[in-house]
Amino acid sequence: MAVKHLKTEEFQAAVAAADIAMVDFWAVWCGPCKMLAPAIDAIGQQYEGKALIAKVNVDEEPALAAQFGIMSIPTVVFLKNGKEIGRKVGLMPAQAYTAVLDEHL
Repeated sequence: MAVKHLKTEEFQAAVAAADIAMVDFWAVWCGPCKMLAPAIDAIGQQYEGKALIAKVNVDEEPALAAQFGIMSIPTVVFLKNGKEIGRKVGLMPAQAYTAVLDEHL
């Protein structure tokens, strides 16, 4: 599976090991998150081996959500060399996410 589900204890190492990472902060009860999930899965397949595509469940990992100041979901955070380089809040088309990845690959 190309999309990695990250827990707090493995988050820093996984992000630091990737040149670029895209992290979807989501929750099971979130309708827009469910609508975004197929696009995230497709992006995960498309960028396998090129970028870390990950998901963080905000209900299971509240410390990570707080660390990134996640106020609404879905929020997709982009990190390069472990540093945040951008974020997209709310449901957007897949191209909005892939454009950021392509710009920084």
